[in-house]
Amino acid sequence: MRILVTLLVLAVVGIGGWQLLPSQENKNKTITVGTTDAVTDLDPAGAYDAGSWALFSNVFQSLLTFDPGGVTPVPDAAKSCAFQGSDLKTYRCTLRSGITFPSGRKMTAEDVKYSFDRVKKINSDVGPASLFATLGSVTADDAATVTFHLTSPDATWPLKVATGAGSIVDKDTYPANALRTGTSVDGTGPYTLTSYTKDEKAQLAPNGHYVGYLGGTGRPVELRYYTDSAKLDSAWKAKQVDVATRTLSPGVLAQLNPSDPDERVTESDSSETRNLYLNTRAGSPLHDVRVRRAMAWLVNREQLAATVYQGTVDPLYSLIPAGITGHATSFFDDYPTQSAAKARALLTQAGVSLPVRFTFGYGIGHGAGAEEAAQLKKQLEASGLFQVDVKGYEWTDFQKRWAAGKMDAWAVGWVADYPDPDTFGAALVGSGSTMSTGYSNKVVDHLIQDSQQYADRSETVNDFKAIQSDVAQDVPLIPLWQRKEYVVSTEDVGGGQYLDDGTGVFRLWRLNWI
Repeated sequence: MRILVTLLVLAVVGIGGWQLLPSQENKNKTITVGTTDAVTDLDPAGAYDAGSWALFSNVFQSLLTFDPGGVTPVPDAAKSCAFQGSDLKTYRCTLRSGITFPSGRKMTAEDVKYSFDRVKKINSDVGPASLFATLGSVTADDAATVTFHLTSPDATWPLKVATGAGSIVDKDTYPANALRTGTSVDGTGPYTLTSYTKDEKAQLAPNGHYVGYLGGTGRPVELRYYTDSAKLDSAWKAKQVDVATRTLSPGVLAQLNPSDPDERVTESDSSETRNLYLNTRAGSPLHDVRVRRAMAWLVNREQLAATVYQGTVDPLYSLIPAGITGHATSFFDDYPTQSAAKARALLTQAGVSLPVRFTFGYGIGHGAGAEEAAQLKKQLEASGLFQVDVKGYEWTDFQKRWAAGKMDAWAVGWVADYPDPDTFGAALVGSGSTMSTGYSNKVVDHLIQDSQQYADRSETVNDFKAIQSDVAQDVPLIPLWQRKEYVVSTEDVGGGQYLDDGTGVFRLWRLNWI
């Protein structure tokens, strides 16, 4: 997760309380929020990305949610949830009363069962079904009680329930065996989606019928989607948005001035990471582990962070980021400095023709992806050992390509699904991982499953350190960097510090006029 540690928050100090309340003029004025995080699908069964989940956390409800910076889920659509017995295989929730879908029909346990069942049944290539790997079955015991029956002990199950994958849909309006099409949603979250134009904007109105954990709903919000950071930068500078987040360009972030009276800047620690994923399948030029290890000897993270990202990210040397239980520095331990000589020796042992040629894909419009790809290409080719063919793809196409194993290498950012090291385990390096590298290691799989049995998550440290050590030797991915989180707003908008903290919840309802 992103453990929120606010480093820079421009707070209003010494001002009369009346100035902290929204003026009558602004009370119903829409707050515009700009982002480059695209929405890939409006159906929770068909999306597993930060942009889609950001929207889901506002228009849908899960049984559980997270407080800002929290590590333990709290009930939202549920009144209560708990494991039954001590084996961590049976998890039961009781619904709150009075939750209604837009049709006016009351939510029941059948809707919850239906929502989880359809995620697994549809099993979309770019959907979140992999999160439910330990889910055996769901039963609706009565109108208000739902029980999850797990195939193995999983202390992280409540965390998974609290994600966008756990969004509850209306069983009467979402097909059981296919994704729903169109531009509307039937959710019970704090906002209703009043209009949506793909890749352009989402208009959100407070849901007056919301019943859940939140004390109330927020102001009207318009989410504006920009295809790249440059366009978001321009919109921010032109005052076309009131809030800008995820992601302004590194150049703009590096020049943010906390003393500027016209804007509020929040910089916080984050557990978002970015890795270079490698196709390990037979037939891939990167199939031989010695080729992948040679690449690990050539990547210069410090240079990448300092040049392309201008110090707005930190170099990362392992699967699990700093600040998360079990973090290690396994790639630094195994590849402490760049060495073309050691890379060449490995490639000679592998008996491959030089230079090794492979394709490298990235998502267009997502941060500094193009500049990053160019820098990594330069680093790998400087040795004369590799020839890298770089190509950018539209985000949805990019997701489908990596899921189908159509690229040899690809760089992707990973926003933690929930506040636990487990979110960096099965999803990234387990057999059948979301990143679809083709990597499979029975020891790693066993360690991942073993770690899920500990209710006290501090007891997972040894398992995750062992996983990271194996990953550094097998190199299905090369860690690149860990992000710092930035939210920028105009001086008359408050609550930006609560907007995004890495728990997967995008708290638009916390934004307010000052």
